[in-house]
Amino acid sequence: MASEAEILDELRRLRARVPQLTGALAAGVDGLVLAQDTPGVEPERVAALTVTALGVAVRMADATGQGDFRELLVRGVYGYVATYAAGRGAVLTVLAQDRVNVGRLLLEGRRAGARIGELVDAEAAATAEAEERADAAPVKAPTKATTARTRTARAPRTTATTNARTTTES
Repeated sequence: MASEAEILDELRRLRARVPQLTGALAAGVDGLVLAQDTPGVEPERVAALTVTALGVAVRMADATGQGDFRELLVRGVYGYVATYAAGRGAVLTVLAQDRVNVGRLLLEGRRAGARIGELVDAEAAATAEAEERADAAPVKAPTKATTARTRTARAPRTTATTNARTTTES
C-alpha cells in the first residue's frame, strides 16, 4: 500500500482545510488502518465500522440502481461521520463537528479521497507490475555440481569363527 506518511500528510492537509474536522482516517477495504489522525477515537474500531458501513452502502447503491459507491454521510447529534471511496482499495472516513459547513466537508472530503485513492492505487499497480515481472522472468533451477562416484573393490570378509550363531534359550 501507499506509504503511511504520504496518506497522513493528506489527512493533515484535509484537517487544515476544514478546521471543524475532529478526526480523519484512511483504511483499506479489508478494515486495516492505513493512516489515521483521530485523537480520542480508536482508529481500529472506526476502520472496522467503516468497512461494515461501506458494505451496506455499496449494496444499497447497487440495489437502488445508483451506481458505484462514492460517499456516505451520517449525521449525529454532535456531528458528522463522512466516508468516501478512495480508489479501488481504500476508504476515507472523516469526523466533523455539528457546526461544519457540510458543502465544504463534502467537497474537501471528495478531493482528499481522490488523492488518497491515487496514492493507494498507484502503489497497488506498482506491486502488481513487479509481481508480473517476477512471474514472467524465467526461473533457472540451481545447477548442482555433480562429482563422479567411483567404487572401489572390496576385499572379501573373513571371520574367525565359522559358526557365529547366537541363540537365546529360555
